[in-house]
Amino acid sequence: MEDGDFLVISETPIAISQGRLVDESEFTPSLLAIFLADIWSKYIWGYVLGPILGIKKRTINNLRNLPPEARAHKEVVLKYYGLKHALKPASEAGIDLSNAPGSYVSLLPENPAEVVEDIAKKISKNFGKEVVVSIIDTDATYEISGKLFTSLPIAINEIKSNFGFFGYVLGRFGKIKGPTTLAISKMHDLEEITEIAKVADDYQNQNIYSMETVYDMGKSFDLEIDGVTVEMLSSIEHIPAVIVRKN
Repeated sequence: MEDGDFLVISETPIAISQGRLVDESEFTPSLLAIFLADIWSKYIWGYVLGPILGIKKRTINNLRNLPPEARAHKEVVLKYYGLKHALKPASEAGIDLSNAPGSYVSLLPENPAEVVEDIAKKISKNFGKEVVVSIIDTDATYEISGKLFTSLPIAINEIKSNFGFFGYVLGRFGKIKGPTTLAISKMHDLEEITEIAKVADDYQNQNIYSMETVYDMGKSFDLEIDGVTVEMLSSIEHIPAVIVRKN
């Protein structure tokens, strides 16, 4: 790294380093969780709202084929983030299913603002480099009338957050700006921050092993989702962080 570089880190390795892993097999779905998985997401969103609102065909197909394990997943979302996030048909509250083994998922990082400041200070102290550190999530930031917002529970102050299901629906009528910056060690122009997050995310998605969804993870190993092990995940190339340098 050089002075002025941006170190952009994915949210999942930060969350896992904090022990933010949850085993969904330990959760018993409530009636509400069963309804959200079996009726709300699978049928109402998969066959009615999804096509009407123009969500991706891949997402619609995944919703129509939701496995029974989705019930426990909805229960986890309800427990940790509440109903307005559980109502979102997919990618609820930024919970990551695609980079954890078996029935484990990773929650969002805790206190990401403190994390990026700590990393930036340690890089400065140990290596003498003054860099800007940020944590991003692939869940989208949307724009309507110049205002940025996300369905995610957390984001930098300049991006309105915690809209859950309502932000997801509202986003159908706005413009997708790119991934969401959860925290940044030194504030810059908002448009620049958004562009840097998008550059990093695009680079990570070029990886031949990129697993955007839990279904991609299963296909990568030709296994059922809960059959993926730590050893399997360790055998492929990951890009947990990207250095972005301005010309």
